[in-house]
Amino acid sequence: METPVAGFTVRRRKPELVPPAGPTPHEFKRLSDIDDQDGLRSFVPIIQYYPTSGGGGGKGDRDPVEVIRDALARALVFYYPLAGRLREAAGRKLVVECTGEGVIFVEADADVRLEQLGNALHPPIPFLSEVLHNIPGSDGILHCPLLLMQVTRLLCGGFIVATRLNHTMADGSGHGQLMLAVSELARGAAAPSVFPVWARELLEARNPPRITCFHREYEHTRPPDSGGEAVAVPPEDMEHRSFFFGRKDIATLRRLMPPNLRDSSTFEILTACLWRCRTAAINPGADKEVRAMFTVNARSKRYAALGLPPGYYGNAIAYAVAITTAGELCTRPVGYALELLRKVKAEVSDEYIRSVPDLMVLRGRPHYVTAGAYLVSDATRTGLENVDYGWGRPLYGGPAYGRVASFHLAVRNREGEDGIAVPHYLPRSTMSRFAMELEKLIKEEPRGRRSPL
Repeated sequence: METPVAGFTVRRRKPELVPPAGPTPHEFKRLSDIDDQDGLRSFVPIIQYYPTSGGGGGKGDRDPVEVIRDALARALVFYYPLAGRLREAAGRKLVVECTGEGVIFVEADADVRLEQLGNALHPPIPFLSEVLHNIPGSDGILHCPLLLMQVTRLLCGGFIVATRLNHTMADGSGHGQLMLAVSELARGAAAPSVFPVWARELLEARNPPRITCFHREYEHTRPPDSGGEAVAVPPEDMEHRSFFFGRKDIATLRRLMPPNLRDSSTFEILTACLWRCRTAAINPGADKEVRAMFTVNARSKRYAALGLPPGYYGNAIAYAVAITTAGELCTRPVGYALELLRKVKAEVSDEYIRSVPDLMVLRGRPHYVTAGAYLVSDATRTGLENVDYGWGRPLYGGPAYGRVASFHLAVRNREGEDGIAVPHYLPRSTMSRFAMELEKLIKEEPRGRRSPL
């Protein structure tokens, strides 16, 4: 195995605009009232690593840069709103002008082999800014390209695909659907297997808007006085670190739960344990309110009444939020945290999701609460892990960043074990306590052990 490298050189060619490969309509399309909330006015980076661009039944000596750039242009014919630019109308309403200007594409070469990148393929990624370079003036929410893609060739013949998408245009599932379409066209398909559907009116506010549910995820709260994330910490004193959970780790944590809760999902069990350990590490004070917020996918069969069709690539999410005090969370058995998570997830009904757009319109599209909150999302099934441009599936395909929110990521550790990695971003001293709290929790189960990342 090659020795991991601390740094390498990436040579980037001049960025170019890639427009749709065919004619597209010039029109204005309203985003949904879930899409344009404050908390989604950001960019989401994803990354994919491919070990070789030759042989193995792939495209031989064809250049992955050319193949993917061409496929991207053809995909934009179907996803033509992404080639436009966002405008803001009255009431802070976002509208995409379908101008056909295109998205940013960067061709690059790196003097490194994939094997030399070591265990840095998923967050935290120390070289992310090299393989997903920010083009000055490109990262505004309004009047800027909605997608940036960089394809970087490696010395070994492999390559890296990294993209940055305006979150108001698509959620994780929508991003995965777009990349799957690009990959299918790269392999020679005439059209995507899943046809993109706009239909953002399905998640717009009702007329008249009416808030019918209690949405604590958007209520205003005072930041913690001490020990919380609101305290300014110099960047050099922060640490970005992922924790890996293999099959045995997850089984260990499951055995810590009451028998009636052991059928909970892996996401629920891990989130409960991490929320408790993280809170204990931050130590905000026993009487301080703490929250765990996680996304619920409105595409699931449970929400069929919403009428979201296959191919819908907008933000089809709502936030469930569990709330308690730090003292209750950290002194009671970890099953208490799991009970809270399951309870609030069950409360996210069709009506709850319909009430969110109404709240956005009536309250000025507020940001979700971040003070004292642990925000986490399940990114293990976005489809990015299956994207094949003609050279096989990626070694890793998923989010490239895990700071504002934590993600559950499907990864393989250095021992070849499949599992879940969850990145966190905390002050260094807090991160050390967090790791100790996690070890302590696992050791509560006699057979507990930790798998290495």
